[in-house]
Amino acid sequence: MTADVGTQLRKGVVEFCVLGLLAREPMYGWQLSEKLVAAQLIASIGTLYPMLSRLRTQGLVTSYDEASASGPVRKYYRLTPQGSSQLETFRLQWEPFAATVFTFVGKDPE
Repeated sequence: MTADVGTQLRKGVVEFCVLGLLAREPMYGWQLSEKLVAAQLIASIGTLYPMLSRLRTQGLVTSYDEASASGPVRKYYRLTPQGSSQLETFRLQWEPFAATVFTFVGKDPE
């Protein structure tokens, strides 16, 4: 394989990680990027905004502006009912999928 496996895995789940974070609470872009970069799910904030735009276009998140005491107005993102539904579908499929993959790639018995 020529592609980095970690990169391919992240691409497959990062949008659902964003939905999961927003299910907990509305967040502004910098908050989201800090969490995703720290978890090594995205390389930089530059990859987050196109993803948020896609999620908005798909109707999975909405945004709103809120004044900040420490600077300019911040654009917050929150999950829509459709986004919640999409996240729940992912949650229901993720665990059995991950368990199945692990049966093939998990460590061999000692």
